[in-house]
Amino acid sequence: MADNQPPVGKTAASDVAPVGPKPPGRSVVDSLADEDRILLMQILSEKQEYMDHPDLAKRGAEARIFGVEATFADKRGTRFVRPESVVHEKHPLRSRVPTLTAEQERLLFMRFNCARRRVCMILEKAAGRRLTADETRKLLAWGHRALSTRSEIVRFNLPLVLAMAKRTRLSGIDYNELISEGNVALLRSVEKFDVGRGFKFSTYACRAILKSFSRVAMRTSRYRGQFPCEYDPSMERSDYIERKRETQKSDCVDEIKRILIENSADLNDVERTVIRERFALGVGILPDGSERQPKTLEQVGVLIGVTKERVRQIQNKALKKIRLALETEYLVA
Repeated sequence: MADNQPPVGKTAASDVAPVGPKPPGRSVVDSLADEDRILLMQILSEKQEYMDHPDLAKRGAEARIFGVEATFADKRGTRFVRPESVVHEKHPLRSRVPTLTAEQERLLFMRFNCARRRVCMILEKAAGRRLTADETRKLLAWGHRALSTRSEIVRFNLPLVLAMAKRTRLSGIDYNELISEGNVALLRSVEKFDVGRGFKFSTYACRAILKSFSRVAMRTSRYRGQFPCEYDPSMERSDYIERKRETQKSDCVDEIKRILIENSADLNDVERTVIRERFALGVGILPDGSERQPKTLEQVGVLIGVTKERVRQIQNKALKKIRLALETEYLVA
């Protein structure tokens, strides 16, 4: 039955002129409370809509629906006298929320759409010009009525979200995220529900809430496809192996320097010169203050007066002697 619901009733796109009204003068805005300024900017900047019903256009509909005339409750003139609640709760502070009857539910939605209809009518009348002070006060008063009625509808229907969350039993999804998405779906359902269709609100809202849960499940599934596990600092890759390799490399360089100084590998003077210059293993720095840099085979050949191929042969022979010395000392240790 919920699938047969029309998407919207009358909306601001059809009821309000394309050019909306301009904000009231500076003096009017400055006289408003902060919450009234926020609501005014919200009404003027967002698309306003309501679900139409034949009873809303009848003479005296507002007084009949709200049970009280639309008279201002205080000197500020931004709120009407609060109408009597549709539900007479014996203990309103208790956690258990009463269940609405079909007539009570219908009356709440009639009040909600009546207030929204009045907002749209004021915007339509003031289209293309600046709002007057009287229009601003009435616009805010009807806006507050719409918000308070919506809050009342949501409060009576919040158990629907919890009931649907328990019913779905989706595993691996954060329960708080599920409830949050369900609450948003409930708010959208209140905005779009057409009481004139004759259905219960729960029939419409439960389907919307379940669809929102499906969206959460799909979004979570896509996220886990990209990130199979949640971030855990304790599972972050360690750089122990890299640090150990650098330490071993530094130790090997120090050991080779010691072998060259003590000549534990029985290298001759030419071999020691080749190894020292090729790998910049000389102690200290150059006279100009710069660090020693490794020389190419050709540069070393010029230094000792041989070809670079001969330097390569001397280097390989010296490295074999050094490797043998390192292995010998390792086995002895």
